[in-house]
Amino acid sequence: MRRIYGLACCALAACVLVGAAQAQPRRDHYEHHEHYEHMDGRYAHNHYYPSRGYVAPVLPRGYITVDHFHDHYYYSGGIWYRPYGGRFVVIAPPLGVFVPVLPPFYTTVWFGGIPYYYANDSYYVWRASDNQYEVVEPPDGSGDSASTQAPPSDDVFIYPKNGQSEDQQSTDRYECHSWASGQSGFDPTKAGGGVAPQDANSKRADYNRAMTACLEGRGYSVK
Repeated sequence: MRRIYGLACCALAACVLVGAAQAQPRRDHYEHHEHYEHMDGRYAHNHYYPSRGYVAPVLPRGYITVDHFHDHYYYSGGIWYRPYGGRFVVIAPPLGVFVPVLPPFYTTVWFGGIPYYYANDSYYVWRASDNQYEVVEPPDGSGDSASTQAPPSDDVFIYPKNGQSEDQQSTDRYECHSWASGQSGFDPTKAGGGVAPQDANSKRADYNRAMTACLEGRGYSVK
């Protein structure tokens, strides 16, 4: 009788432990463990990621394969992997690599009026010419001068008068931007417009006039 009672107690304890383990919250499909997970709190990002150097037995679902020069990488949810034997090690992404989508959780930070997208100690910028996001260094080398507050906008609002599609509008805007930058010497996607501070206001006005003329010539109303 005592033996049966002891076995029943052991079984009950095991069930309690299993239930407790299953009830533990998960973050990003990784159980919390101080040896392989960290919380990225920079810019109040406040999101959990597996630490670099952690070796995963399998890749998560929905990963993207990224080729960079002669190397193969795997990207999922802002986490980067490379092959490690028969498993996969978490790494820092190589600078200059391109991805088609941002991580599902990211924080927008601004350097000199330009938006950067931050997640898991990495910075991404949009490259219209490649139609993808590039992994880059923060312009000041550390990211400490970034701001999460957007600067005053110099956006040009265009209204298609000839039924131009969204794709056509994007193409026209980009081509007019390139032309206006070449005409004025001012590029609003660069810190300070890429000109001396004392020339910024006049060069910005030249850029805006050139941009407006180009877009109006392509059948848009510009505000």
